[in-house]
Amino acid sequence: MFTSTMFASILPEILILVLGILILIVEPFWKEEKRRNVGWLTTGGLLAAMVVSFLFARPGEPTATLGGMVRFDWLGFFFKMLFMFAGAATALLFMDNEKIGHRGEAYLLLLASLLGMNLMAVSADLVMLYLSIETTSIPLYILSGFMLADDKSTEAGFKYLLFGAMTSAFMLYGFSLVFGFTGTTDLYELAELFKAGNLPLTAALGVLALILVGLGFKTSFVPFHFWAPDVYEGAPTPVSGFLSTASKAAGFAVLVRLFFVAFPDFGVSWTVTLAIVAAVTMTVGNLLTLQQTNIKRLLAYSSIAHAGYTLIGVVALSQLGATSVVFYLAAYILTNLLAFGIVMAFSRVTGLEDIKDYAGLSRRSPWLALMMLAAFLSLAGMPPFGGFVAKVFVFAAGVEAGYVWLVFVGIVNSIVGVYYYLNVLKYVYLYRMPNEDEENLPIPLTRPYAIALTVLAVGVILIGTVFAPWFSWSGAAALNLF
Repeated sequence: MFTSTMFASILPEILILVLGILILIVEPFWKEEKRRNVGWLTTGGLLAAMVVSFLFARPGEPTATLGGMVRFDWLGFFFKMLFMFAGAATALLFMDNEKIGHRGEAYLLLLASLLGMNLMAVSADLVMLYLSIETTSIPLYILSGFMLADDKSTEAGFKYLLFGAMTSAFMLYGFSLVFGFTGTTDLYELAELFKAGNLPLTAALGVLALILVGLGFKTSFVPFHFWAPDVYEGAPTPVSGFLSTASKAAGFAVLVRLFFVAFPDFGVSWTVTLAIVAAVTMTVGNLLTLQQTNIKRLLAYSSIAHAGYTLIGVVALSQLGATSVVFYLAAYILTNLLAFGIVMAFSRVTGLEDIKDYAGLSRRSPWLALMMLAAFLSLAGMPPFGGFVAKVFVFAAGVEAGYVWLVFVGIVNSIVGVYYYLNVLKYVYLYRMPNEDEENLPIPLTRPYAIALTVLAVGVILIGTVFAPWFSWSGAAALNLF
C-alpha cells in the first residue's frame, strides 16, 4: 500500500524526475541561443525541490519503505540535500561552457546521475544499491566523453566506462556471494546473520574485498585511483567538478551505511585493512600531486588524498567517526566545487590550464583570486575555512578510536598538501605575466559563474567559522547508524 511515509521517502526523486520531464518538454521549443537557459531551469528546479523536500519530506524515526529497498532516515536526507545542492551549482557552471552549456541532454544526464546518487544514499538493499550505482555511473560515463571532437574527452569517457564496468562486475560478484551465503540482500538483516555465523570470517573478508573494489572506484582511493587524473583532465571541467564532489560523496555515503550497518562486527579485521588503505591513499595522492603542472590533474590527485582523510572517519567506526565523515563531505563538496568553478571561469576566458598560467591572476581578477585563496586554503586545511574544521573532526575521531598512528600520517600528509596548494597561490599572488599587462587582460565572470562561485565561497567560510549548526546536522544524520 502506498502510504504518505513512502511518498515522502522518495519525494526528492519524484521532483527530480518531474524536472527532467519538464526540460524534455520545454527545451526543444527554445531557439539554439536560448537553450543555455536550461541551466537556470535546472538550478531553480533543484533548489525548489530542496525547499519542498525540506518542508514535506523530512524523516522522523528511521523507517524502511518500498518493501525494505529504501531507508527513510536523516542520514539519507542530509546526503540528498548535499547532492541536490551540488547539482544546482554544477548546472550553473554548465551554462557558459561552450561545449555543453547549450545542450539540454547534458542537463538531463546530470539529473539522471543525481537521481542515482539520491538512491545510493538511502539504499537499504543490495539490489537497490547496485541499480542506483549504475544509474549514477552511466550518465557520468557519457558526460565525461561528451565532447566528441576532443580526443582527451573521448579518452576520458572510454577510460571511465572501461574501468567502471570492470569494477562494477567485481562488486556485483561480491553482492551475489553475500546473497548466496546469507539468503538475503537486506543490509539491516545481514549483520544479524553474520553474528549467527552464516558467513565465516574469511569468506566475509573476501566478500568485503570484492565490494571494496567497486566502492574504491567510486571514491577513488588507492589502488583504485588510477582513472581519476586522466578522466578529470579530459572531461568537461564542470563534469570533473561534479565527479570529484557529489559522485565521491555518494560513494562514501554507501561505504558508511554498508560498513557501519551490515558489517560492524568484524572489528579489527576490516578496520585495520581500511586504515592501511587510508594511509597509503593519503601518501600516494599527496606525493603524486607534487609533480603536477596541470591544475585539473593537481585537483584530481588532491581529491585522492582527501579520500584518504575521509577514510579515517570510516575506520574509527564510532558515532564521532560517522559524524566527521558526513561533515567532511559537506565541506569538501563546497570547497572542491569552488576550486573547479574557478578553474572553469579562468579557462573559459584564457583556454589555459597550467599552473604557471595563473601568474598575475590577483591583478587580472582580484575577486576570483580571493575566492581561489579561500578554496585552496580550505583544501589545505587552514583556518578559518571549512577544510580545517573538517580535518580536526576526522582526526579527533581517529584519535578517539585509538588510531593515533593513522592521524599522525594524516597530519604529515596535510603538511605536504599545504606546499602544493601554496605553490599555486604563489603564482596567483606573487608572480606576474611575462609582459606585465594584467590590467589589460581581465577575467570577467558571467552571471551564472558569479552566483555559483559567490555562494560556494560564502559556504566555505561559513562552514569553517559558524560550524556548530553544520556539525549538529551531521551528528543527527550519523546518529541513525547506531
